[in-house]
Amino acid sequence: MTWHHAALLALGLLPGTLLRAGQVPVDAIDPKIQDIIATVSEARLRDTVTTLVAFGTRNTLSDTRSTTRGIGAARQWIHDELQRSSPRLQVTFDTYHLDRQDRITRPVELRNVLAILPGRSPRRIYLGAHYDSVNLGAGAQLASNARAPGATATPDIQQQPGFDPDADAPGANDNGSGVALTMELARVMAQSGVEFDATLVFACWAGEEQDLYGSRAHVQSLQASGTTIEAVLNSDIVGGTTGGNGSVDAASVRLYSEGPEDSASRSLARYIERVAAIYVPSHRIRLMAREDRFGRGSDHSSFSNAGFPAISFREAREDYARQHAVTDTADGIDFRYLLQNARVNAAALASLALAPPRPVVSDARGRPLISRDPTGYDASLRWTASPGAVAYRIYWRDTWSNDWQHRQVTGTVTQYTLKDVSIDDFVFGVAALGADGQESAVSAYVTPSHANAGVKLAR
Repeated sequence: MTWHHAALLALGLLPGTLLRAGQVPVDAIDPKIQDIIATVSEARLRDTVTTLVAFGTRNTLSDTRSTTRGIGAARQWIHDELQRSSPRLQVTFDTYHLDRQDRITRPVELRNVLAILPGRSPRRIYLGAHYDSVNLGAGAQLASNARAPGATATPDIQQQPGFDPDADAPGANDNGSGVALTMELARVMAQSGVEFDATLVFACWAGEEQDLYGSRAHVQSLQASGTTIEAVLNSDIVGGTTGGNGSVDAASVRLYSEGPEDSASRSLARYIERVAAIYVPSHRIRLMAREDRFGRGSDHSSFSNAGFPAISFREAREDYARQHAVTDTADGIDFRYLLQNARVNAAALASLALAPPRPVVSDARGRPLISRDPTGYDASLRWTASPGAVAYRIYWRDTWSNDWQHRQVTGTVTQYTLKDVSIDDFVFGVAALGADGQESAVSAYVTPSHANAGVKLAR
């Protein structure tokens, strides 16, 4: 008996068989993922945030020569701490040189810190957060909210002659919380001993507060090399439970993803919500149908703008008075809440990395592999096989519904027909199942957008 045949039998499948919904559980719990979640340390999250705050400022234009204060000392500590976490992590500086430009008032060297945990395959999944901070001064936060990253350049405080990049900018929550989460999960995943199929990249981004420069430069290098990214999980301001208006929420987190409804980013968001409900059921994922908070952005936008699936976590209640200000200190963080957000990220990351890659459901020209064959009234679905998949799960839902309502498990076939199910009335998708039951995110069949062509008019 081959390994592949044995894996099918373990899932209750025989090659080419088609099973009814529910015969392969959607909510199976993997002990390896449970162990990873249990290893995430609240104490280490607290220690990391405390250390980051102690550098005084992590402003992109702050001191790079001191070993105790400023962006230079902070990035070196992040690099060295990741390196100490595990010999399995390949830790490097991802360096770029920027000329003077919007919000960058002099030439500067940007250093992202990357820790790569090699998997069995080269497919990449990113988890990251920006480590730089900024102090815009009292009363400046609401004004800064009005300008989204990538917008037309307008004069702001960071461009004024009197702006001091070396002023205290503790950045405990924005974004020491996200960095602590990223560094802790790098440690936990590397020390777990689990061999993941996907290669994991833990990224601490520079230059976010000036216009996402660090992540944007990195994405440009990925595009130049032809590297494909399967998923990007970003965390930015994920440690607070008390909003500026006094409201409190310690039981949920917001998850932002750019549309349209069946974009790969939205599919990733739905996947995270489902996995979190299995492994961290006490923590609710609030899916937000927009790229980010109104008029604002973070490093996931660098990836989604380039066509890579990317999402961002945000705390449920924000205190704007503590953002981009000297008041963003560690006492504004609820570390138990940060721990829960780290557990959600750990569950999602491990599930994605253990599962096969998403099936490809379109041809080389981007056209969906779906038709009405053979009768004209059926849903005939085709997809490209995912490496490591031993089965597939087909999903469909009403076009006006936001989440999947029906599912059907198949064997190793890469084509399936739903009889008398109209492709006009439903949205369809396919996920890949691995030998241990891990499931990929869903690839949805989406009609490509059509640009308006010019019309030749008679004179």
